Amino acid sequence: MFSMLEDNVVNNLFIFSFALQPGRFHVAILYCQIRFQTIKTYTMRKLKLQMQMTIDGFVAGPEGQLDWMTFDMDEKLLQLINEITDSSGTILMGRKMTEGFINYWEGIVNNQPDSPEFSFAQKMVNIPKIVFSKTIKTVAGKNTTVENGDLVTAVNKLKQQDGKDIVVYGGATFVSSLIRHHLIDELNLFLNPTAIGDGLKIFSERTPFTLTGSKAYTCGIVVNQFKPLNK
Repeated sequence: MFSMLEDNVVNNLFIFSFALQPGRFHVAILYCQIRFQTIKTYTMRKLKLQMQMTIDGFVAGPEGQLDWMTFDMDEKLLQLINEITDSSGTILMGRKMTEGFINYWEGIVNNQPDSPEFSFAQKMVNIPKIVFSKTIKTVAGKNTTVENGDLVTAVNKLKQQDGKDIVVYGGATFVSSLIRHHLIDELNLFLNPTAIGDGLKIFSERTPFTLTGSKAYTCGIVVNQFKPLNK
């Protein structure tokens, strides 16, 4: 992928090539190719959503209930979850889900060294986490900071930083805001084989997406991967 600077080099070469003699044109092409080797290609970090969902489109019950989720996941699905996690260098969260998230994973790391989730819990504790909130300034939790600034500005600034991609798990209101502002670059929706009839959703308006992958797992979950149509 050409950077903006590389595009300028190509455009200038095209514009002025007609004024060059044939031999010099070849020299200009060679020079351009050498220059490309020294220019760093700039790629923004992606913001990826990983979220559980019912087959009727809810991400939680009316009061935030998650008792409909399939917790007995098979090895291949756990492998996918680890792949998404390992490709991420930052976790974003909304304020409402933060306390439960931190207490759960830090509780395993601190008190349950024999838990089958211990290794993954260490990742959840060690990866830097950013909590978006307008009401709190600090939050208890290792490697956790609070962001009180404008959502769009803060997320785009994070995307421009070096490092691995960014992942978001929820909650529903926070994710809905990210989608509404076109900030999510990849959606990984874990479709559970359960309908609950009512609950919390993450889509508040018509939004087109492109399906980039879909796979069914033996535990009953189907993971559908989408990207926004405008990305």
